[in-house]
Amino acid sequence: MNSRRLVVAALAAWGAIMAGPVLAAPPATHHLAANHAVDWKTVVTRTPNDSYILGNPAAPLKLAAYISYTCPHCAEFEGQAMVPLSIGMIGPNKGNYEVRPFLRNQVDVVAALLAECGPPSKFFGNTQLLLATQTQWMAPIGSLTDAQKARWESRDFGTQMRAIASDLGLYAIMDRRGYGRADLDRCLTNKALADRLAVETKNAVEKDFVQGTPTFLIDGTPLAGTYTWDALKPQLDARLK
Repeated sequence: MNSRRLVVAALAAWGAIMAGPVLAAPPATHHLAANHAVDWKTVVTRTPNDSYILGNPAAPLKLAAYISYTCPHCAEFEGQAMVPLSIGMIGPNKGNYEVRPFLRNQVDVVAALLAECGPPSKFFGNTQLLLATQTQWMAPIGSLTDAQKARWESRDFGTQMRAIASDLGLYAIMDRRGYGRADLDRCLTNKALADRLAVETKNAVEKDFVQGTPTFLIDGTPLAGTYTWDALKPQLDARLK
């Protein structure tokens, strides 16, 4: 797990690139058909803080997770938890699940921008794919050429983000989700969103005492010593009885 000092240092390392005005987040997107049964497993709401909620925003129990797209433990949790959460909690409207991106490094910035590319309805599918293929697109990092490293250090935000996405094969991976290169490039140059996510990461460290990922909260309360699905599940079960 990363300490608070490491998180703050990581943010500071690329802070000059991310520096800029913090803009207001777009309003939440949530439309329900009146007088019809709702399949909550398909309802996605974008929050003013650029996180995403799966399920009924007003559900009795609220589970939130700070995740890093480069965190192996987050990928493991995603693979283990989403089916039981959907079936046992989200679908029957017992609770909702919120993902809050947490930026540990510049690669996290790229992945987060790709995850949030497109309408809110695509976020959880994008996140699932990015985490499921994490070992694939993280593999090239250990063998970057000097030329690639230089591109990653570009002072132009868009150039840097596109270079990282290209060198890690993320364009090809996101093609599976129906994204064209031009669409992805537009998302990768969304510096305003990256700035907001950087601020939310800093707030997570200071307000929710996040020291590593994944970090879970139930009804706004951080869960100490809980980093895996096996540790989280009994705590959810106890509250969902």
